Amino acid sequence: MPEYKFTNSLIKETSPYLLQHAHNPVNWHAWNEETLELAKKENKLLLISIGYSSCHWCHVMEQESFENDSVAAIMNKYFISVKVDREERPDIDQVYMNAVQLITGRGGWPLNCVALPDGRPIWGGTYFPKENWINALNQLSKLYSETPEKAIEYAEKLTEGVKNSDLIPKNNNQIDFTVNDLNLAVKTWKQRMDFDLGGRKGAPKFPMPNNYQFLLRYAIQTDDLEILEYVNTSLTNMSFGGMYDQIGGGFARYSTDQKWHVPHFEKMLYDNGQLVSLYAEAYQATKNNLYKKTVYQTLEFIERELTNNEGAFYSSLDADSNNPKGKLEEGAYYVWTKEELKTILANDFELFSDYFNVNHYGFWEHDNYVLIRKDTASKIAKKHAISISELEEKVVFWKKTLLKERAKKNKPRLDDKSLTSWNALMLKGYIDAYKVFNEQHFLDVAIKNATFIYTKQLQENGNLNHNFKNGKSTINGYLEDYATVIDAYISLYEATFNELWLNTAKQLTDYTFDHFYDLESNMFFFTSNKDPNLITRKMEVEDNVIPASNSIMAKNLFKLSHYYSNSYYLKISKQMLNNVKDRTLQYGSGHSNWLQLMADYSGDYYEVAISGKDAKNKLIEINKNYIPNKLIAGSAKKSNIPLMEGRYNEDETLIYICVDGACQLPVNETEKALNQLKIKL
Repeated sequence: MPEYKFTNSLIKETSPYLLQHAHNPVNWHAWNEETLELAKKENKLLLISIGYSSCHWCHVMEQESFENDSVAAIMNKYFISVKVDREERPDIDQVYMNAVQLITGRGGWPLNCVALPDGRPIWGGTYFPKENWINALNQLSKLYSETPEKAIEYAEKLTEGVKNSDLIPKNNNQIDFTVNDLNLAVKTWKQRMDFDLGGRKGAPKFPMPNNYQFLLRYAIQTDDLEILEYVNTSLTNMSFGGMYDQIGGGFARYSTDQKWHVPHFEKMLYDNGQLVSLYAEAYQATKNNLYKKTVYQTLEFIERELTNNEGAFYSSLDADSNNPKGKLEEGAYYVWTKEELKTILANDFELFSDYFNVNHYGFWEHDNYVLIRKDTASKIAKKHAISISELEEKVVFWKKTLLKERAKKNKPRLDDKSLTSWNALMLKGYIDAYKVFNEQHFLDVAIKNATFIYTKQLQENGNLNHNFKNGKSTINGYLEDYATVIDAYISLYEATFNELWLNTAKQLTDYTFDHFYDLESNMFFFTSNKDPNLITRKMEVEDNVIPASNSIMAKNLFKLSHYYSNSYYLKISKQMLNNVKDRTLQYGSGHSNWLQLMADYSGDYYEVAISGKDAKNKLIEINKNYIPNKLIAGSAKKSNIPLMEGRYNEDETLIYICVDGACQLPVNETEKALNQLKIKL
């Protein structure tokens, strides 16, 4: 064991991010009741520093400031310093991120916020160079010791702002959702679309999976060829880009440039889970083989690097790793020099460098290249006078060879905690991949993960826990945990017809009504009423890289209202969408999951019920088709689910197609059933 000069109380934590700071000279504390009491007792300002283990700029600030003895001396003398893993405690992150955005107009990580001993914020920002940080700390300690009334005044105003910033009043206007609403949202959104390179205009470019899931659906349901082309351009360039790991599969968090080339190299579970769902759906709709390859390679990466023996998924891989000189460097694991590649690939180098642009187009910095594709395989094959199959064999061989070579480098750090919400997003990815490709292995992995959540994260009193690490389930769950697990379990029921998953989804939904629901607005709070109070209780409504927990819940309620003939669920789902309707139409890209629900309400939405001994085979046939406006129920035997009651026939397997409770005559041929489904709005 190495000898450490300093050890603080974070050594008792399990979060990899907190443990990274356990030997800083800063006397860090974890966020808990004891820490908050200590701040009050010593009448010291709280210095709340929030980040996550794969965050590059968090590491930079640690090296410059938190490992520096003189900086630590100031922090220890005047502040109670608190380290927070934003992935473990998104509730704390939301509150103080909101405060910093109100102060500075922007946010990000590392997030640093100074608060009164009672937690009310007075000042904050993101990354600070060392001298700026020291200067700010000295000014703040002086302010609080000499004119505490000014600090309290700031805190009161700022806390009021945080409390009011995302209040969602109940919209009492008549509830009505139409195709015109969708058209209006997309028309406004188009102004920010990059039709040449895909994604949003400018840089950085984030792979917003839910944006494209909605736009794919919208394009197909409204025959908008321009938007369909935009979605395909975005998905192709994301998959061709350096943001996608061309050797090992899987996506990095975002691209720092317009052409999806140089990523911020951390790989997050939540991105990859949702991108698998997106690319699977896009393949189902377009039959573009690039999308299929992207799904398969990404899932290979997930199994190789982010899955444990229990079937749980880890959180992330760091952006940084040690370069050959032993210095921590962003992207060191993923980049290549021309000389390295020439040595490894020998005679294949010229062809490889054309395929992956080891040239001006793929150059990054120093002598490093980030592999990126530009031309299709057929174009490259023609240029080099070889067959496409020969080229594809070579690509497989190159990837295997370079993966082996890369394994000799220092690996990026792994964040090995398992978060329920992120696991559910990855679980949904596996289920969607299984539905589209009928690959049994994908379903096996999905069931193993769903079982992990069911046996380890679902507690005896009906609540979910948020975190799992070192064999322990901890931290009372947030709305995002319930919303994503309910969504994944509904989807798993649709793939297997195992009613355990659907019934559990309903039980979890009823739990959220008991502990998260706000009667006044008909929305859900992010935190449970069993959790200790922060300075305010937030509601999450804007769809970000991960959709808002409220938009996922509204969609869940819509689906469950159909399965269980539950008019209350339907009423609340409609009211939730109505509450955010105006902002959804004005800012579609920040409300694309809400727009998915609006599309469900804007045209016919089909209940497909398959009953009989051959139900599974009929399901496989239906799943070959892209039908966004449907849910599926099914059983090979009698079922008590309201949607399936009275539909079992011993002698034949029948498919029932219904809209709003009105059903067409059942049919026994999949083709005939599909003809009854109209996807156009």
